[in-house]
Amino acid sequence: MRSPTPSVFIQGIGAYKPERRLTNDDLSRIVDTSDEWIRTRSGIRERRIAALGESNADLGAAAAAAAIQDAGISREDIDLLIVATVSAEGPVPSTACQIQQKLGLRSGIPAFDIAAACSGFVYLLQIASHMLRAGDYRSALIVATEKLSGITDWQDRATCVLFGDGAGAAVVAKCDEPYVGILGNVLGADGTRGDLLTVSPRTGPKPASVADLPVGTHVIGMNGREIFRNAVRVMSQACRGVLEKCNVPASRLSLIIPHQANLRIIDAIASDLELPLQCFKLNLERVGNTSAASIPLALEEAYREGQIKVGDYILLVAFGGGFTWGATLIKWYQPKTS
Repeated sequence: MRSPTPSVFIQGIGAYKPERRLTNDDLSRIVDTSDEWIRTRSGIRERRIAALGESNADLGAAAAAAAIQDAGISREDIDLLIVATVSAEGPVPSTACQIQQKLGLRSGIPAFDIAAACSGFVYLLQIASHMLRAGDYRSALIVATEKLSGITDWQDRATCVLFGDGAGAAVVAKCDEPYVGILGNVLGADGTRGDLLTVSPRTGPKPASVADLPVGTHVIGMNGREIFRNAVRVMSQACRGVLEKCNVPASRLSLIIPHQANLRIIDAIASDLELPLQCFKLNLERVGNTSAASIPLALEEAYREGQIKVGDYILLVAFGGGFTWGATLIKWYQPKTS
């Protein structure tokens, strides 16, 4: 594969998880469920919930500030901001514009949202890398933030046990070093399957708040069985597709970071790719499914724990509502400091 010119790499990464933990035992006091029932079907033990008054943009701004600090640059250096979310408080102003204001980023830079559900961060990486390579921008800030507690039906035990809140962000920049950073992407969507996972207006009377959990006007609905079957198929195909595109064998991978939706899905993908589960970064036990924020939360955690080193091949893969999917291959890079 010919290296894209210039190379685009992740210069800094940040994450934010709300302080409040909602455990499976907590949920068993809200709906007819149990810790064992949830763990055996999803692998999740707890998830994070935003504090009262903490907005989706607040979560994203905290992660973004951490990414900028990790990159070692000034907020003045950011000249492009893109946000992935499906849980914005409203369509206008965009979550990106709200984060721009909260961080005090320069007025006049482009700032916009995308909606690719759980595939959001993978989509962000391709959009940002192409815009940077076009030559118009130097440093892009990409943010995946979700306050799913605000669109979760806390009376539906099939869905409320899965979702949590959180945000992840990255500063993406250009460099002259060949064949490093974001090596390739594979993205896709199939709108004919959009009914498998939806966020729709709540039907019936709005229930009272339970356990200080938000009660929104819209709620998540999903067909879990069909999502499982399709997620395994398209995520496996996306992994193979990006590895073939980049001419990198699976044996070269140091770490695979999948969307943290369900342990059974990840286990099935590992089996389909004939790779041990130990190759996959997992944190869904502690954070649940955070949609677009899922991959950057796991990526940041792996980076902080020393699981990612310069020269490692890292594969990101996701599947989400829409439905959407994508995979990104990264050769981890950090510029040499004098």
